[in-house]
Amino acid sequence: MSLLFETISIRNGVPENLDWHQKRLNSAMQKLLAGYGFIDLSASIIVPPEAGTGFFRCRVDYDTVVRNISFRKYEPLPINTLKLVEDNTVIYNHKYADRSQLDQLHAQRGDCDDVLIVRDGCISDTSYANIIFRIGTRWETPDTPLLNGTCRSRLLASGIISEVRITPSDLKKYSEFHLINALRGMNTSAALPVNRIVF
Repeated sequence: MSLLFETISIRNGVPENLDWHQKRLNSAMQKLLAGYGFIDLSASIIVPPEAGTGFFRCRVDYDTVVRNISFRKYEPLPINTLKLVEDNTVIYNHKYADRSQLDQLHAQRGDCDDVLIVRDGCISDTSYANIIFRIGTRWETPDTPLLNGTCRSRLLASGIISEVRITPSDLKKYSEFHLINALRGMNTSAALPVNRIVF
């Protein structure tokens, strides 16, 4: 069994959206490690003094128990262009520490900053984030993600975004896109035009 992990946003010493991470951890443990106990993230994460101010990334590695917890200052990498890459074999339905398939796809980005993965003819995710698209005043996300991220789940539950089937040929109907994950929330002012996606 590959090690699993959660990546949690820490702002000024406070773990954000911990209930959504706990829900995903519980689901993964039930499906992959049934009968092997329970991990309480709120009890496990002790924020060190150096992460008490500012924006930090907390990574919790676990299988049947917590194996490691690390903190580092979060500095987002700029993403300005995406390259469409097709792979019908990639599987990343849980947040596995083994990201070798995603890393291989990321290596195909060419001059772009990241890849946008197409699986079975449908848009899924980038190598590290879910994606949302603007159509008029609405924001939509593919209903075929590789991984159902915590930010994606939260935005769907609140009705801020909706999920639909999106193929590469559908991209032309959208005006903008934005990447979301636990550390990149829905900051639509940072959205980019869809023509930054390279076929």
